[in-house]
Amino acid sequence: QVQLVESGGGLVQAGGSLRLSCAASGFIFSINRMAWYRQAPGKQRELVAAITSGSSTNYANSVKGRFTISRDNVKNTVYLQMNSLKPEDTGVYYCNRDPPVVVGIKTYWGQGTQVTVSS
Repeated sequence: QVQLVESGGGLVQAGGSLRLSCAASGFIFSINRMAWYRQAPGKQRELVAAITSGSSTNYANSVKGRFTISRDNVKNTVYLQMNSLKPEDTGVYYCNRDPPVVVGIKTYWGQGTQVTVSS
């Protein structure tokens, strides 16, 4: 079955960096566009970065120039390098396919990883 396991979050001061990882299984990772999403407190989940099977990338305007998404198709893992972090980057970060995996009639999400940026 599909599994997405995110890790690497934590508490960091503004201006700091974190690197998130997501191990994927249960589908053919290498041919799928993958993405990182985040959900800030009280807000809807939003896509922050995506990467195609050919490693073309795109970013939300709010993170462009600060975040870098990458992937390792041998390890079935997608990464998000986050630099120059701001308090508004705080939230739970999830990886998923783009568009997200649907199992039955529900969208599948992993447990996510919490990122907290203090000012």
